[in-house]
Amino acid sequence: MAESREKTGKSSGGEAAAGAAASGPVAPQGPRVSVRTQYVKDLSFENPGAPKSLADGAGPPKIQVNVDVEAKPLGGNHYEVALQISAAGKQNDTAVFVVELVYAGLFALENIPRDRVETVCLVECPRLLFPFARRIVADATREGGFPPLLLDPIDFGRLYRKHRSSVPEK
Repeated sequence: MAESREKTGKSSGGEAAAGAAASGPVAPQGPRVSVRTQYVKDLSFENPGAPKSLADGAGPPKIQVNVDVEAKPLGGNHYEVALQISAAGKQNDTAVFVVELVYAGLFALENIPRDRVETVCLVECPRLLFPFARRIVADATREGGFPPLLLDPIDFGRLYRKHRSSVPEK
């Protein structure tokens, strides 16, 4: 079926609806997390046994990884979230490498209920930072002469729940 429209000085119904929506009450937007910037705050790599620790017959080191997350308000709706990763490789109780990284981001949290801010800062924000921190750790260990240390994905929600269950109520 064909449709015909006459042109007048008035806008068509679609344009009028768009104009009314623009001038009418604005519906609140949903929650939003914006990454304003992200950066290496601290990075250290130690290879104390080189070149001996890099010998082919040395075998793979046993690796221990620790992860922590800190968040601090910066005023308004801005928060700095820092992902702290440390990994140590040992052979026969001798350190062959140590890598420590503090990778942080500046986040703007919009329309987040007050009671959810901590969860967003300690779960969602580190989830956004982790792939970048993972790559930095892999690059540092590779540049140190070892195979890249590819960290397994981290369940920040589980870490947060574990932390909350170990903190006494105020």
